[in-house]
Amino acid sequence: MGHKTEDSSFLGYKSHLAMSEERLITAAVITTGEKSDGKELITLIEKSREAGVEVNEVIGDAAYSEKKNIEYTKENNIALISKLNPIISQGTRKKEDEFEFNKDAGLFVCPAGHMAIKKAKQGKKNVGPNQVLTYYFDVEKCKNCAHKNGCYKEGAKSKTYSVSIKSNTHKDQIEFEKSEYFKTRARQHYMIEAKNSELKHQWL
Repeated sequence: MGHKTEDSSFLGYKSHLAMSEERLITAAVITTGEKSDGKELITLIEKSREAGVEVNEVIGDAAYSEKKNIEYTKENNIALISKLNPIISQGTRKKEDEFEFNKDAGLFVCPAGHMAIKKAKQGKKNVGPNQVLTYYFDVEKCKNCAHKNGCYKEGAKSKTYSVSIKSNTHKDQIEFEKSEYFKTRARQHYMIEAKNSELKHQWL
């Protein structure tokens, strides 16, 4: 079950695409609908390279700015034109690969594919410890979930997942965002959305 907004969902699959500036699709990965976009970036880059494409720059939305992608692109001398999102690029957290952040809904999805039902911010900005965003899940679903071992404590009246918002994370990427090069290249992101529209409306 995937989501395009907090209130709208779909049952199906996602196509994750890499595209050149000549509007040629260089790689594709298909996943179930609840999977986050950012997790597929490295695979898309590597598949593009296997196809003979020289990759020295990647332009994408905030879903692609998670820590693992920033580290990978730096190691491979690739400019990552993706704005930081404090929720998905926060650095180290426990079970990072199990709970997926859905950028369209702005909520986390658990390993079983259930989306959080609400979120709440705790702590004051720039005062004391980092602010924390807590995501609340439907505990009735957790009680009968096949993935509850190690995730849901029997008898608990609530199930939450919290992340810390670190304002000083990824300083290099933050500085890169301020450059004219980043701002100019980021404007080209519309091209991939146009290709998605073409695929959906002309070829499906």
